[in-house]
Amino acid sequence: MRALLSVYDKEGLVELAQGLVDLGWELVASGNTAAALAGAGVAHLLVAEVTGSPEMLGGRVKTLHPKIHGGILADRDEPSHLADLEANGIKAIDLVVSNLYPFSSDPSIELIDIGGPSMVRSAAKNHAHVGIVTSPQDYHAVLAELRQDGSLSEATRRRLARAAFAHTAAYDAAIVGWLDAGGPSPVAGADPDESALGAVLPPTLHLTLERTAVLRYGENPHQRGARYRTAGSASWWDEVAQHGGKELSYLNLFDGDAAWRLVHELSDDAGQPAVAIIKHANPCGAAVADDLVTAYERALECDVQSAFGGVVAIGGVVTEALADAVAAGPQADVIIASSYEPGALEKLTARRKATRLLSGPAPEHAVRQLRSLGASVLVQDVDEFVSPRADWGVVTARQPTEEEWRDLVLAWRVCGRTTSNAIAIVNDGQAVGVGAGQQARVVAAEIAVRKAGAKAKGGAGASDAFFPFPDGLLVLAAAGVTAVVQPGGSVKDGEVIAAADEAGLAMVVTGERHFRH
Repeated sequence: MRALLSVYDKEGLVELAQGLVDLGWELVASGNTAAALAGAGVAHLLVAEVTGSPEMLGGRVKTLHPKIHGGILADRDEPSHLADLEANGIKAIDLVVSNLYPFSSDPSIELIDIGGPSMVRSAAKNHAHVGIVTSPQDYHAVLAELRQDGSLSEATRRRLARAAFAHTAAYDAAIVGWLDAGGPSPVAGADPDESALGAVLPPTLHLTLERTAVLRYGENPHQRGARYRTAGSASWWDEVAQHGGKELSYLNLFDGDAAWRLVHELSDDAGQPAVAIIKHANPCGAAVADDLVTAYERALECDVQSAFGGVVAIGGVVTEALADAVAAGPQADVIIASSYEPGALEKLTARRKATRLLSGPAPEHAVRQLRSLGASVLVQDVDEFVSPRADWGVVTARQPTEEEWRDLVLAWRVCGRTTSNAIAIVNDGQAVGVGAGQQARVVAAEIAVRKAGAKAKGGAGASDAFFPFPDGLLVLAAAGVTAVVQPGGSVKDGEVIAAADEAGLAMVVTGERHFRH
């Protein structure tokens, strides 16, 4: 029995190779793999000894030879194939161990592997007769099966072949993504607008998703769910630690991601500690303050009823004092923080046994969003707040005060992360009323005002899209809101601005809509 070894990742290589030798296998190795085996004293043949051809072109050509691929691809049940092997002095190869250059971690022309994918695909195609191992995680199981049975079962070879084709598919997808992003260098004379479009919306998308966790269930208990990540990429969820509570479900992750991203945006905007409470992907509370205990208490005040069963995102360390405040509040499904003091974790674990207690790093920057429509997929770049406060325009006679400006920025952020149609009201760094997901903007305003109650007076309101009529604005004005931010752009902007002036409001337009579905 002969095995061909050619790996970039040499984890477990020597142990596997020695195990094969102990079972009587003959090994063939190339390049640095051979050097590693020689250094460990593991007997092997060099690829050049098998092919009779030296490595060339700086290592670009090593295994691309009939004595390698003929040995891998020969159908052992086809007499003509066996005759070809004999006529050409080719010995069959029964096992290929190969993994590819780490292109996604350090993309460059020289890390585009040619011989490796060719060997992997050849072996995977001929998995009826050849085993193909692309992951060091499989070495132990393969050796154990060979020791016990003397060969790999059909089911094992099929499983390994499936993993091999996934390995090369992910590799090719990473290369396509690199080229879409401009690697190895921008093309001279290329249209910059088209290049920018192609980086996010290329002619084809080649995504390889790897399953990282099976979830408790999907959106509903009768649905199955899992978290995947783009192969070769990292997500903040990969580093999340769960310190207590039940298994995570689909909605725990969906809402948790929304909460964690929002709390970091709020903190970055205000330069203060922030807390956000999310229910069904919408903020039902958000606040910034000088300390996290105050921020939590003020975020909770926005909508105590809706906060039950929601996600609490805390932009910092949970102290014992904060743990006491959170434990005294309504039951949360998930609490996410950067970390917990030991005493705080003990208190929350004791008093909120079902709550998932998570800690994690800051979220990664997302580039594009995908949403499936049956066999179709909608793709867009991520909704970011492009227009800074400095570019916003005041369209009313009255200018906002500095306190109103601060609340307008917070209201705009909260509103932009709320399902449309959305209205948010903020007062003194605290969201006090949020109207989400309404077909009529005036109804969203009525909900936000009702939730805010007396705290609407002197507050700042935000609308995620323009006011099509003055009615929604007048609802806010009647509740005592004194400043409003909105995108502008309605054919009735003149009427809306006139209504704001008549009510004595300050109105700011951003020129930027933030619908969210």
